[in-house]
Amino acid sequence: MHTDRKTALLSVEGLSIGFATEEGPIRVVEDVSFAVKGGETLGLVGESGCGKSVTAQTIMRLLPSPPSRIEAGRIGFNGIDLATASEAHMRKIRGNDIAMIFQEPMTSLNPTMTIGGQIAEALLLHRGARSAEARPKVLDMLSQVGIGRPEKRFTQYPHELSGGLRQRVMIAMALICEPKLLIADEPTTALDVTIQAQILELMKKLQRELDIAVLLITHDLGVVEEMCQEVVVMYAGRIAEKAPAPSLFAKPRHPYTAGLLAASPRKARRGQILPTIAGTVPPPGKRGRGCSFADRCPRALPRCREDVPPLLGDAHLAACWNPVP
Repeated sequence: MHTDRKTALLSVEGLSIGFATEEGPIRVVEDVSFAVKGGETLGLVGESGCGKSVTAQTIMRLLPSPPSRIEAGRIGFNGIDLATASEAHMRKIRGNDIAMIFQEPMTSLNPTMTIGGQIAEALLLHRGARSAEARPKVLDMLSQVGIGRPEKRFTQYPHELSGGLRQRVMIAMALICEPKLLIADEPTTALDVTIQAQILELMKKLQRELDIAVLLITHDLGVVEEMCQEVVVMYAGRIAEKAPAPSLFAKPRHPYTAGLLAASPRKARRGQILPTIAGTVPPPGKRGRGCSFADRCPRALPRCREDVPPLLGDAHLAACWNPVP
């Protein structure tokens, strides 16, 4: 099924996520809204601890509840609100309509099952296929993701494959049921640069051929520039900036985004010392009253420590009282 590129396949609206802790409830993600259109890639960017993975796992409803809880908001997908869908309904959607690739293939693959068996499992579960029917489809999928000698790989175990091949297996598992949406959580972090480029090229190729929408979670702005049409920058559980990729890279408006771009090694000259953003992301529960970035921000005003800035703008939005001119 080809999705209309202008309509949002996934629309997250005002999503807030809390966790029950020994100190009481703590809000981890606050008022996050974005939309992923059919056939397009949206990048969700930020340092570790910004709330990217929690947001993605909440879309898939993978976090145990308790301690996690959706406190507000809606997760619209294909006319359904995933925030309130039953667990039985979610089991039908996961791996079938929405698939996910995780950052560490060795811990995501089952060490006791063959590669072929693991990829076939989704077909048996969601499509009611028999093993004999699943095998040719799995072999075809292994070829599609660029794995040579698929018959041999079919009977191998994860520990017999390199990191790059294991990540290709993860992609094959995610795409075997032809999902409408793929969530890729740091899909190339554990790989060296050459393999990383191959995996990203493969993802772009398969996205074009299968017309899949992708939510790409990463801290690597070089990957975002290469892959994404839209970008959402998160900081301390909130959206700092949201814009079409060309606009964000040409003229970042939030000081945090500007800092991330300045610190990216992609455009640096050899031997050049990269600028850094001082400090660290404040943990949930210690994010202050106003803008959570104020203590690290070179453009902070007194107001920044008192009032939370709203997300302002038309196509290019930034949550900042003193944006980069």
